[in-house]
Amino acid sequence: MSQSIKAYAALQKGAPLQRIEFDPGPLGAEQVEIAVSHCGICHSDLSMIDNEWGMSGFPLVPGHEVVGKIVAAGPQVKGLKVGQRIGLGWYSGSCMACRPCLSGDQNLCASAEGTIVGRHGGFADKVRAHWAWATPLPDKLASEKVGPLFCGGATVFNPILAFGVKPTDRVGVIGIGGLGHLALQFLNKWGCEVHAFTSSDSKRDEAMRLGAHHVVNSRDSAAMQRVKGSLDFLISTVNVALDWATLVETLAPKGRLHLVGAVLEPIPVAAFSLIMAQRSISGSPVCSPSTAATMVDFCARHDIAPVTETFPMSRVNEAIEHLRQGRARYRVVLENDLG
Repeated sequence: MSQSIKAYAALQKGAPLQRIEFDPGPLGAEQVEIAVSHCGICHSDLSMIDNEWGMSGFPLVPGHEVVGKIVAAGPQVKGLKVGQRIGLGWYSGSCMACRPCLSGDQNLCASAEGTIVGRHGGFADKVRAHWAWATPLPDKLASEKVGPLFCGGATVFNPILAFGVKPTDRVGVIGIGGLGHLALQFLNKWGCEVHAFTSSDSKRDEAMRLGAHHVVNSRDSAAMQRVKGSLDFLISTVNVALDWATLVETLAPKGRLHLVGAVLEPIPVAAFSLIMAQRSISGSPVCSPSTAATMVDFCARHDIAPVTETFPMSRVNEAIEHLRQGRARYRVVLENDLG
């Protein structure tokens, strides 16, 4: 497979994306090549374009919420076939030999390959990945909707399984955005009593439509007092500093505050607020391939889908600016129109 790939790339830090073509070289023995039909835009794409994390290489082809069909498969690919529709997320490969990989925690592999880290991603007509990270999609899930499940969805679904959230649990979700709006849907269908935490009363009605049973204004001290000591699990999807001490106090005994939003500042928490009620604080990345397969099956069974806005890939810079300005409700998806 030496045919060139057409893509949109940032040629330098923070630059608008430009159309490029590149030769991907031979297809790896365990790789599949995917013809991209749709690709979501995530805040992580913006962080990589801006090199906020210091690991971007340029030219950079973003895109790690890929949907498409397999058009080529290496000779050692297992369980997949040409023509199959799949989804691909933040990771495109892992070593398959370390203890986490052999335990089914490939997402914790120390040498896992990021789809847009040191290689080109899904703002393109084709992208490649190790077969294990290409997740077959149920027919019921629409291609124009499913892409954001492979980053935003995978990030909030992972801790539900990893930490054994139960249908009888009272669970809070902080932030009703790209991740939070999916967490509300997952937890509602999981059977939980769902509390949506938001700093804006304008999101109350939508949070209820998405699955919240209660909406808590995090800036209202009386509202926060009413939920004190009641939550079994509280997931934070935001990337800004919050009143962490007050949020910890919303947890019941043995409750857990779980972070999936990348807060850059340290989180100050008094040890006794954890010790005396046996509370925990934890974090997690996107999920493993097996959890991704469970997630898409769960979504198909319960008619769960991201709320999306669609742009043609040729208007990628307009779509990126739409996301930068905070206008996305709640995920932006590019539709491939590369000719």
